[in-house]
Amino acid sequence: MKKEIAPETMVVDIKHLDRKGSGRAVAWRENEHGNEKKLRLTIPQTIPGEKVQVTVDRPDRKRRRAAAEEIMEASPERTEPPCPHFEKCGGCVWQHWTYSGQLRHKTEHVKKAIEWEGFNPELVHETVGMEEPWHYRNKMEFTFSPEGDMGLHEQGNFRKIIPLETCLIAGKEMVEAAMEVADWVKDHQLSGYDKDKHEGLLRHLMVRQSFATGEIMLALFATEEPEGQLKAAAEDLVSRISVKCPDVKSLLWLENTDWADRAQSEKDHLLAGRDFIYDEMAGYRFRLWFDTFFQTNPAQAEKLVELALEKGQPKETEKMIDLFCGVGTFSLPFASRVKELAGIEIVESSIESAKRNAEDNGLFNTRFLAKDARKGIDQMLEEFGIPELLLLDPPRSGAGGKVMRRIGRAKPERIVYVSCNPDSFATDLKELEPFGYTLKEVQPVDLFPHTYHVELVAVIERENG
Repeated sequence: MKKEIAPETMVVDIKHLDRKGSGRAVAWRENEHGNEKKLRLTIPQTIPGEKVQVTVDRPDRKRRRAAAEEIMEASPERTEPPCPHFEKCGGCVWQHWTYSGQLRHKTEHVKKAIEWEGFNPELVHETVGMEEPWHYRNKMEFTFSPEGDMGLHEQGNFRKIIPLETCLIAGKEMVEAAMEVADWVKDHQLSGYDKDKHEGLLRHLMVRQSFATGEIMLALFATEEPEGQLKAAAEDLVSRISVKCPDVKSLLWLENTDWADRAQSEKDHLLAGRDFIYDEMAGYRFRLWFDTFFQTNPAQAEKLVELALEKGQPKETEKMIDLFCGVGTFSLPFASRVKELAGIEIVESSIESAKRNAEDNGLFNTRFLAKDARKGIDQMLEEFGIPELLLLDPPRSGAGGKVMRRIGRAKPERIVYVSCNPDSFATDLKELEPFGYTLKEVQPVDLFPHTYHVELVAVIERENG
């Protein structure tokens, strides 16, 4: 009979953080044969340099996750989390860390990422933070538990929902509107969706707000249409929202019967208002639908745009390509400063939005192509010609070697790379070296305070023409 391993309490030193912002430690212990074995521990809500006590449920394993039971030696950067849900909610992971400490770590992260690929870390500036790093998000997606409670997923447990009373990273009006929906659900005793049994009514609530115009969108994702027995409940929701949340200009009921746990729609029902809201960024107006990708921190996103313009130095005699252009967040400000701009994006609805946004803002020197980056850049280079300036803002996975090598062969004079992942950025950057490109500078920007994410704007130039 195999011997049962008892839980073990130990004191360990937090050496560094993993890629999700949790502390990492190593403990050495003897196994049943008297041999020393390494146990790698993941300990959330800790800071490098701290000494903490943990109890490990299966210390005979190579890797375990444990909670810090007591902070034996605290970091001078440790602070009291202001949110009552912090210890359980997975919405943000660094409220226990001073904001200055967060920014310092993000700068170090970017430096280490590019140094790993052989670039000079001294090219990295200090991270641009926020004066007020709270209530910065203009979009939140809440989930319903099978019992109808609305909230966010528990840290490390995708199945459990933490009911929320507040959220300190979302806009205040957004939280108020979300709480009104949560009360409505309880009053009508509506069920949430059970991911295991694949039954229940309500799946998600998406709340989106324009901080520029104040307009709010509420999008309720459900497995049934708002008819029959649900019609009266839907009408009551419209009545409540119109009275208590006058800033809501778009109220949607979106059907989603797919087993995949994504905020997607098979059939849209407009309960009140229009199916989009207006937003503004860097002086340009955008229309946002429920599935439109738009930067979720508008104040810092404007800084990203300003930095990209400052570093890219667009000229009115130049052509420019915006790769992974989305709805035109960067395209519009650059289009007003260059001769011609071409945008490429794989999502067709985003391209249609980009075209409409350009027209709404009186920009007629643009063209947009709905295609994946690798095929799209080949087609655009053939039709549009070689640009002097190229900007790319790829997803977290990066642009990839094939796309970067295609950019290198095209030989644009200057490249502005906007990234949400320093590691994939550094890997992509390495692909440009054989083509004579040099990294000039990297400016990190904090778009997601109290999380491990960091964005950056980098300038890359081709030497010798």
